[in-house]
Amino acid sequence: MKENVLQAMRQAGKPLSAGDVAKALGADRKEVDKAFADLKKEGAIVSPVRCKWEPVK
Repeated sequence: MKENVLQAMRQAGKPLSAGDVAKALGADRKEVDKAFADLKKEGAIVSPVRCKWEPVK
């Protein structure tokens, strides 16, 4: 799931919320929230705008 989330974020080319990613993937919001939490801990995503995230470049 984490890799799918990162791929969706890269394809969008702009910061996304967890809801945006869930909608784009057609996935459950809770699964996306869990992937976001793991990615934040790993430092794989950053928040340039409140409540929006993007992959680290």
